[in-house]
Amino acid sequence: MVYWRSILFVFLGACSYGMLSTFVKLAYKAGFLPGEVSGSQMFLAMVCMWGVALLFSRQRIGGKQCIALMGVGVASGLTGILYYQSLQYVPASIAIVLLFQFTWIGVIIAAIMERKKPGIEKIVALILLMVGTLLSGDVFTGGFGQLNLIGIVFGLLSAVTYALFVIFSGRAASSGLSPYTRAAVTLTGAMLITFIIYPPSFLINGALTSGLLPYALPLALFGGIIPVLFFTLGVSHIGGGLATILSAAELPTAVLLSRIVLHENVSMLQWIGVLIILGGIAFPELIRKRRTNHTQTDTVSM
Repeated sequence: MVYWRSILFVFLGACSYGMLSTFVKLAYKAGFLPGEVSGSQMFLAMVCMWGVALLFSRQRIGGKQCIALMGVGVASGLTGILYYQSLQYVPASIAIVLLFQFTWIGVIIAAIMERKKPGIEKIVALILLMVGTLLSGDVFTGGFGQLNLIGIVFGLLSAVTYALFVIFSGRAASSGLSPYTRAAVTLTGAMLITFIIYPPSFLINGALTSGLLPYALPLALFGGIIPVLFFTLGVSHIGGGLATILSAAELPTAVLLSRIVLHENVSMLQWIGVLIILGGIAFPELIRKRRTNHTQTDTVSM
């Protein structure tokens, strides 16, 4: 039960991340800057999460635990900063494809850290994910080559930091420390790195009360509270490699919302790519379940 619940948490956290690009694009259209968007999101998420932690879980946290969790937060904060910069230069449906390169980057990093080659099911899943990425990125029709180079670089850098966030979320998990406290400390790290790069001028220039708040609140919820808390709850039970593959759910979510809300053009090939990606997400778990059933059958037979 814990295993499947952890899978659900990671999947929902990834879907939550997939909603960000739509809200960010809307905030940009309303005239707000990346620093205001990123800073307000992390600030509100941190305040809300500490409120929940203090209400439901008043715990002491050790220095090493704090540093590790804030390191996870730094990776999360940098992902948001780099991703939101990419969204300034490329469409939301393309920015998410660039961020999505964290799938193969994350599996490689996890394999190096664990000194363990990925299983055949993960390799097949990655092949499906890469094919789906090429299709959903509109590479074969030449649209990708017309994109702004700066936006592409920012998007790829966000993929690296997101892969690190997914992996470190599992490695920083501490027994005996509530997920609320862990998420609050993680978000504190994300807020601090964001404030270092973007000084929080939105706190004094009146931006929050001048239209930023309706964008900052959903960004805080879907880009801070839900994914950080759900990844904290889930990744430690399923491992970084599988968590990276499950996180692919972010891409179809983002592409779907960019089409429905932002009215960006999404071709049939791109939709086929999304379907292939969903197949790549499901494949490792179908194989694992089949192996488990065979093992149980063999055990009963003996």
